[in-house]
Amino acid sequence: MAFELNTHTAKLLMNEPFFASLSRRVEKTATTNVPTAGVRVNKRGYFEMLYNPDFLESLTETQRLGVLKHEFYHLIFEHCTGRLPSEGMSKLWNIATDLAINSHLMNELPEKGCFPGKGMFKDFEAGLSAENYFKLLQKMKEDEEQKGEGEGEGGSGSPSDGEGNGAGEGSLSDMDSFDDHSQWGENPEAKEALSKAKERLKNALKDASREASQRGWGSVSSDCRNKIMDAISSKVDWRKVMRYFIKTSQASNRRSTVKRINRRFPYIHAGRRTERVANIAISIDQSGSVSDSMLSAFYAELDKLAELATFTVIPFDHEVFEKKIFVWKKGEKRKKERVLNGGTCFDAPTAYVNQNAFDGHIILTDMYAQKPKRSKCQRMWMTDKNGASCPYFTTNERVIAIEV
Repeated sequence: MAFELNTHTAKLLMNEPFFASLSRRVEKTATTNVPTAGVRVNKRGYFEMLYNPDFLESLTETQRLGVLKHEFYHLIFEHCTGRLPSEGMSKLWNIATDLAINSHLMNELPEKGCFPGKGMFKDFEAGLSAENYFKLLQKMKEDEEQKGEGEGEGGSGSPSDGEGNGAGEGSLSDMDSFDDHSQWGENPEAKEALSKAKERLKNALKDASREASQRGWGSVSSDCRNKIMDAISSKVDWRKVMRYFIKTSQASNRRSTVKRINRRFPYIHAGRRTERVANIAISIDQSGSVSDSMLSAFYAELDKLAELATFTVIPFDHEVFEKKIFVWKKGEKRKKERVLNGGTCFDAPTAYVNQNAFDGHIILTDMYAQKPKRSKCQRMWMTDKNGASCPYFTTNERVIAIEV
């Protein structure tokens, strides 16, 4: 009986919540048309993993899991949905993408894979992008060609190890990716479905990240997590967002003044002067789940916000610490201060802001608490990439990710 991947997937990914979630959104098809395995976008706009059952059956469980993760990383890093060099598909690009992925899968794949720091790639640093490896490979190829021209037909260049497995010091021309990349961007029908596939990928990564934030990320490194969060986070100019928020939160203060002429009744009634001032509340989550680095990042953003406006700072965890509320005046610089360290409740700062007639409310938090009560004024959230991508609750209010 031929090896059936679907019956083994759940067991293989038992300790990998992120990859398990992603796997459920990838179709898997057994075929002898590929020697090993590969991923592609099919004509319906869905991601599909093709695998040779004889190849997978010959591997250990560790290697099978490594192959699964390798193919999923191709999807995560968008290797088959648009990240191609200007020269298009080539053997060098195949190797470059494998080197980028295999940096995270050392000792988990069959030996014939390409690994930075091993074999002919022993001088390559681990953890680079496919584009950077592509440049290194281009330089390696140029060096090999120059060496070949210099030695001529009777030269004594280093012979290939004949296996193409990266273990020896053979020629670059003998190397290639161990999996199949032949259908990346080559299928005209699939090209029409790429836009659908990209949107599905972003949603799949969001769902998988949300599940991983609750159950654990398994073997996904912090570097890969950051890349994933970058891929699913909306890139925004926080200054433009802040300016717009402050402008749309402005309330009008009108007062009579004899210095201003009344247009309807000049010199009979006093004129009216209108002053527009945004009374903004900034609530800072200081609960135990907010790290010191995140708190420092919040204060760094407030330093920038103070270039634009004056605002009231409200420290909170499960309650508001009213004795520590202060007005941060425009142009001021302040240092990070932690005054609380308990649980989190967003109802506490919301109630305080509702009671004190603020015009706008910004909450700086990791988003790890229940959804709060309704705000009487415009409310916005600032958090880190993980909080923006995988919040504990859903909201239609604006959520801005900042660098931590």
